Amino acid sequence: MKMPLPDADLISRKAEIVRALQQIVPGEGVVSAASELVPFESDGLSAYRQAPIAVVLPETTAQVAEVLRWCQANGVKVVPRGAGTSLSGGALPLADSVVVGLSKFNRVLEVDYPNRCAVVQPGVTNLAITGAVEAEGFYYAPDPSSQIACTIGGNVAENSGGVHCLKYGLTTNNLLGCELVLMSGEIVRLGGKAMDADGYDLLGLVTGSEGLLGIVTEVTVRILPKPETAKAMLLGFASVEDAGGLVGDIIAAGVIPAGLEMMDNPAIRAAEAFVGVGYPVDCAALLIVELDGPQAECDELTGHIRALAAVRNVTFERVSKSEAERQAFWAGRKAAFPAVGRIAPDYFCMDGTIPRGKLPQVLARITELSGHYGLGVANVFHAGDGNLHPLILYDVDIPGDLEKAEAFGADILKLCVSVGGVLTGEHGVGVEKRDLMSEMFDETDLACQQRVKCAFDPGLLLNPGKVFPVLHRCAELGRVHVHRGKLAFPDLPRF
Repeated sequence: MKMPLPDADLISRKAEIVRALQQIVPGEGVVSAASELVPFESDGLSAYRQAPIAVVLPETTAQVAEVLRWCQANGVKVVPRGAGTSLSGGALPLADSVVVGLSKFNRVLEVDYPNRCAVVQPGVTNLAITGAVEAEGFYYAPDPSSQIACTIGGNVAENSGGVHCLKYGLTTNNLLGCELVLMSGEIVRLGGKAMDADGYDLLGLVTGSEGLLGIVTEVTVRILPKPETAKAMLLGFASVEDAGGLVGDIIAAGVIPAGLEMMDNPAIRAAEAFVGVGYPVDCAALLIVELDGPQAECDELTGHIRALAAVRNVTFERVSKSEAERQAFWAGRKAAFPAVGRIAPDYFCMDGTIPRGKLPQVLARITELSGHYGLGVANVFHAGDGNLHPLILYDVDIPGDLEKAEAFGADILKLCVSVGGVLTGEHGVGVEKRDLMSEMFDETDLACQQRVKCAFDPGLLLNPGKVFPVLHRCAELGRVHVHRGKLAFPDLPRF
């Protein structure tokens, strides 16, 4: 992975930049000492580290706006940062950048039960939203495994999902509005409490934009009433093919579970050793199927899934008998990532999405690639929507291991695209997949995407080095390509 060469002039101006930021965010709002910058050098993609010029920790939207306005006027690059749990390097700093951390934006501003929504600041953790409304019988549906730590602002930036995204959708399906600060310092509002907004879907454009278009300073999310009943099933299989086949059978039968997750044997063993919830460690694959809704509906669908599983040679079956047991079933799945951290010094958590019907084929190929590279892999993923999370095991202290892990991961992502999938499901592109964008998009596609970037950030100062393999100057994107004497899409305006 290569990052853009740093601007030596900007780095030499560190003292000036720090003084200017301290005028905007006084007190302890600016971090600049080398020892104090260490916690900000990386994010969840911890194989790479880079200290920024400084970190600024604003407390108000006005301060964020002033910081961005000053940085644009002075040509200073900005990297937005939430909790730093990004798994694609989305919050990785640049040596010539300023990090804008939003950890002080940590308040729930309003809960509106009649309109079933909550207004929160971007530094509020995902789980804290549910914590703020559960006493009234409500919750926030998207639940990434890192929900105890990841923040809603980062969820918006990456369009995060979670184990219940099959039925309830990702962040974009549960987001009603946001306040956004542009690089110019302009503050805009997109959406609101209403179910829909007039005009272009700019909220949809910003969701998943990875901090390249603006910095979110307020979020309005949808909250849902807790279902009457929720029960989880553990279904074990002697082969990955049978487990993967049942995933397609369930959806084809018209059953949409609240969650439909899959773990292979290495992941099962790691999670069971870590949490001890009764996972069948001799199974090749484990499905966790959750059903929710009225009691009668859950009972009926449980029987239906049991019948489908029997056809697929299920070898282990267990249905939760209490809320505590249901939570225990999920505890192993949600602890799978730290659990795998106990069986290998390091791992890369990949993120690609494929058509459900390709699960057996893709998992078999990942096993072949594991043998080719001589690196272990544990598979934990959202089977219901085909969002894979292979955990590639390696040791950074072994020469060449990191490079092999990166090549292994790249091959997995190329495989996802080759079977009709995409490079990411919820972790974003960041720097991890940036150089693979050409596997999905040609130069025209990428140029169109970069024109959107230019419309929001003409100076290309927000989170540079992410998403695009080559970031052209906005003026370069104005060049018109003529093919056989004709303009492509001549009716559309040129930027």
